[in-house]
Amino acid sequence: MKRAHPYDREKALDAAQDLFWRKGYHATSLKDLEAALAMKPGSIYAAFKSKEALYLASLERYFLSGRHALREQMAGAGTVLGGLADHLRSHGNMTGETSDGRACMIVKTLLDTTDDDGAVSDRARAYFEAMRDEFARFFRKARDNGELPPDADPDRLARRYQANITALRVEAHLGGDPAGVKDLAASMARDVENLQVGGGTHQH
Repeated sequence: MKRAHPYDREKALDAAQDLFWRKGYHATSLKDLEAALAMKPGSIYAAFKSKEALYLASLERYFLSGRHALREQMAGAGTVLGGLADHLRSHGNMTGETSDGRACMIVKTLLDTTDDDGAVSDRARAYFEAMRDEFARFFRKARDNGELPPDADPDRLARRYQANITALRVEAHLGGDPAGVKDLAASMARDVENLQVGGGTHQH
């Protein structure tokens, strides 16, 4: 008798993340998951325990992937502010036809859930704040190395930067004019570059 092929956890999480990202936590049914993961209900629960646990695993995967991409981009940047500006520009190249063109999964989760959703809502808020802390860390580095004036506020700059990225992701998600989204991203990127000491008007 042939043994069943073991499921591929990464492939299953890929499918679950894409489904949850598109439909949201509450709108995704067990039947949706069965079809997307090509797994029976019993197998899904045996592998991931619950819909909530599967969603949390998918959300963690999304967060870690986004943070890794940011760190990779920043590692190859000539300057901190230049890297942050380029990261903004990259969001101007996203379209609603691809997964990258969707609104941020973390933001969508925050809007889709309430305090009654417990761990899902709490985890999404924690990841959102962790990304803001990541941006603040880079702005702090820019201040410490002299790219920003000594009185610049990294936390305030990070909050604004994150708001700009969220706005760009929503614009792409709504399927607006790609040229318009790209132009908006370029404008936001120039604002970051203009924070450079000697490079324009400082906003802090």
